[in-house]
Amino acid sequence: MNRVGGSYDRRESLKRGVYLLPNLVTTGGLFAGFYGIVATMNGDYKLAAWFILISAVFDALDGKVARLTGTTSRFGVEYDSLVDLVSFGVAPGLLMYSWALQPFGKFGWLAAFLYVVCGALRLARFNIQVNTVESRRFVGLPIPAAAGMVASCVLLFYYLGGTGTIKKISILLLIYVLAYLMVSNHSYHSFKDPELVKRQPFGFLVLAIIFIIVIVAQPEIMLFGLASIYMASGPVGSLLRFFKRKSPQRKPPDKEESVRRNADIHR
Repeated sequence: MNRVGGSYDRRESLKRGVYLLPNLVTTGGLFAGFYGIVATMNGDYKLAAWFILISAVFDALDGKVARLTGTTSRFGVEYDSLVDLVSFGVAPGLLMYSWALQPFGKFGWLAAFLYVVCGALRLARFNIQVNTVESRRFVGLPIPAAAGMVASCVLLFYYLGGTGTIKKISILLLIYVLAYLMVSNHSYHSFKDPELVKRQPFGFLVLAIIFIIVIVAQPEIMLFGLASIYMASGPVGSLLRFFKRKSPQRKPPDKEESVRRNADIHR
């Protein structure tokens, strides 16, 4: 029997149980995001930024664990979205408000709220488009990437010798830009290419190791650089596709014109 709205099916599914491993990984991400909020309330903004990034690592792992073990479920998808809203919406929004936006008064907390609500809208849109949009592309900036940009900004500030809080109009503008990008139609690479888990040339492994070493050597600079490049890739890609459509397409010469030119050459 299938009742209205599928409520009967969902209850029956929960009676059969939930998959433990991927949901424990998701819970680890929720713990990291929640501790990021606690660290923000205690004024330890650098620690809060690190825990937001740790939550992003858990978020990247839980889906892969579920797919590799064949334990994907509707419950896991919904739980993951709720965790993402806390870890990558509320935690970064509160961090940016306490660290940089509070001196701007109403404009500051409105920017923080706009970031959170656009993140929630981004997650809701993703959930209804997950079966209709190409898996290799995201529509709009993913909320973990937006949170990574927020966290890397804080880490770069302290790496460059900053202390305490900061009041910069650029940070306020950045939050508005991130909010817009999350609900925009710009396309972002999802890095879910199944070819990545297959056998690759040995040189790829060497390059990956070198890449990891560079990140570990200067994590604050590299994380900020990678987050900035990924954030800009969506609008840049849209501009390139726009100009490509606008550029005049050269028509191939028809057959008669080709024969006439060949005849002229042989004269």
